Amino acid sequence: MDIRFYHIDAFTNHVFAGNPAGVCFLEKWVDGAILQSIAEENNLPETAFLVQAGDHYELRWFTPRVEIDLCGHATLASAFAVFEYVNPRAGRVDFETKSGRLSVVRRGDLLIMDFPTRRPEPYPPPDNIDKILGIPPSETLRSRDLLVVYEEEEQVRRLKPDMAGVASLDCFAVIVTAPGENCDFVSRFFAPGAGIPEDPVTGSSHCTLIPYWSERLRKKELHAFQLSERGGELFCEDWGERVAIGGRAVTYLSGTMKI
Repeated sequence: MDIRFYHIDAFTNHVFAGNPAGVCFLEKWVDGAILQSIAEENNLPETAFLVQAGDHYELRWFTPRVEIDLCGHATLASAFAVFEYVNPRAGRVDFETKSGRLSVVRRGDLLIMDFPTRRPEPYPPPDNIDKILGIPPSETLRSRDLLVVYEEEEQVRRLKPDMAGVASLDCFAVIVTAPGENCDFVSRFFAPGAGIPEDPVTGSSHCTLIPYWSERLRKKELHAFQLSERGGELFCEDWGERVAIGGRAVTYLSGTMKI
């Protein structure tokens, strides 16, 4: 079986930055164990698999260890691959996923994703969170992930979490965030239990970050940076029950898998 494959850097306008994702176009769905093996072999934060179904695509995402229910950067990468290599005249692409229907539209060189809101609620800090993260937070909240808030960007930048400790927490991942010095807010994302010690740029975490910062800053349009080593830029908007997450993408590699 030949599979068209693209390695795309998302939330950046140049290679070697942003978050890398694998995008695989399938003729039809194959056994999930094969998809998981491909994701493990790619060893990228996520690999996306697409099957065309009429006027939309069915889309699934895998880390090197598990299938997940929502992934922003691999959705952005998938849309970029469709626009760039499959249907250059299209202005919109729709995906059916485990998180429902997701759409991506082109706005100049930006791709804007329409995602569900995951509004965080106040949550008591885990007893050992200071030790795990190394710096005591000012606030903790929770949606799917634990949201840890700091007062200064530099605190987020300096964090060196105990990954075993993060993996032991009762949550999928830990998002850390603070007001930005040159943007509205910054963040980092740790999910060692899913095989991602630190994700370079995380679209799904902004489903939680956008409503939090929109309410705190009392503004709907937000500019964000993720402070990983590779770094990434996101253009966000709070739509109430949905959020808009925008970014750019570039192709690093294209080819064919032989499975």
